[in-house]
Amino acid sequence: MFRHLWGVLALTLAFTLSLPATTASAARRKTAAKTAAAQGRQIAGPGAVLPQRQRVAPVNRMLEERLETLLPKLMREADLDMWLVINREYAEDPVYLTLVPTPAFAARRTTMLVFYDRGGEAGVEKLTVNRYPLGPPYESAWSGGNLDEQWQGLAEVIRQRNPRRIGINQSRHWPAADGLTASLKERLVEALGPELAQRLTSAEELAVRWFETRTPRELALYPHIVALARGVIAEAFSSAVITPGATTTDDVAWFIRQRFSELELPVWFQPYVNAQRPGLACAADNPFCGTSGVIQPGDVLHTDVGICYLRLCTDTQEMAYVLRPGESTVPDELRQALAMGNRWQDLLTAEFVTGRTGNQILAAALRAAEAEEIQSSVYSHPLGFFGHAPGPTIGMWDNQGETPVRGDWKLYPSTGYAIEGNIKTPLASWDGQLVQIKLEQSALFEGSRVIYLAGRQTRWHIVG
Repeated sequence: MFRHLWGVLALTLAFTLSLPATTASAARRKTAAKTAAAQGRQIAGPGAVLPQRQRVAPVNRMLEERLETLLPKLMREADLDMWLVINREYAEDPVYLTLVPTPAFAARRTTMLVFYDRGGEAGVEKLTVNRYPLGPPYESAWSGGNLDEQWQGLAEVIRQRNPRRIGINQSRHWPAADGLTASLKERLVEALGPELAQRLTSAEELAVRWFETRTPRELALYPHIVALARGVIAEAFSSAVITPGATTTDDVAWFIRQRFSELELPVWFQPYVNAQRPGLACAADNPFCGTSGVIQPGDVLHTDVGICYLRLCTDTQEMAYVLRPGESTVPDELRQALAMGNRWQDLLTAEFVTGRTGNQILAAALRAAEAEEIQSSVYSHPLGFFGHAPGPTIGMWDNQGETPVRGDWKLYPSTGYAIEGNIKTPLASWDGQLVQIKLEQSALFEGSRVIYLAGRQTRWHIVG
């Protein structure tokens, strides 16, 4: 499968970013394409972002693949015969929109999904108990009537199938697996009666595995989605957007936000841009160095960007250098600093081993960096339906020790991650002041190695 993925990746990186047909945007395309080529991707021409109507089919094909091939496996791993997802409009379960076909924006009234594992090749039965049936891939087990009748209908569906263990979405530690509200659980217990209610159990293991696991179809698409995010960064970190002495860091952040809006690519947080320069101290114990304001020649720029497209999310941080008058390239010290950042990435990803916990990966990576005298901080996290997705936490920016529970989650194959963190190193040209190289790239752990989904930054973006 992964040989095929590499082929898809090569084709994906040739996809391009659609831009408005104006003289200004044409200049942006030319400059951005030149910069992007050095980072291993292209930005030119139409066709990279699907119109809204054309997004429906690929999303629903991915959902069908997940329900048919992934869900039975995960339910059996979690030892659940049945999984209930019950939510209401304005209080949707986090997992709900990952389980229903698009276009769907919310639950309608009280919406109930029932998944029953029939065993073997029969697979998982997918049912709805709703006032408004969802249609394929779900079969309606009840529709119409009032709310009391709906709960009675759900109880009857469950009694007929007589499951041993019934998973419900309640969890103390995993917000994404805690979507069943207290009042809905009360109503469920009432409807089932004491004997069936005793079979209810937390589905947190199933929910987390559902969120974190990627399928072949998703892996074929993911590199292109990441490339879109990286492409807009390359465009923003260029002289087509930045005029030193005039443009502010906020101007660049809002340019990024606007470009994603033009492309109808939702951001999941406001883009962030900051600058480092000589004279702005970067203390060894400062978790994040940088300032806002007018961008100046000689500045080191950083951005943090995240988008979601076709239900998959990215998280990316990259660095740029603003040329001083007379400079034609990035100073050697900064090139070496970025190379140190890449080395830190290599040390971290080398510790990704199936079955290790996030805490174990963190500790091993920090030891490896310390052995090479690299001052680093690690705060990597899973990616998928959310930018900060469930799965093994590998350090936190404010905690370089063990993270209880979420850091104890084990690493599984076919899972996505933001390889996120930073290194600090002194620059002689800055009178020994530290520069912080903050990097984050979206990647796949395929079982034996980490693969960057759309490459990683190994050269500076150059403004000037």
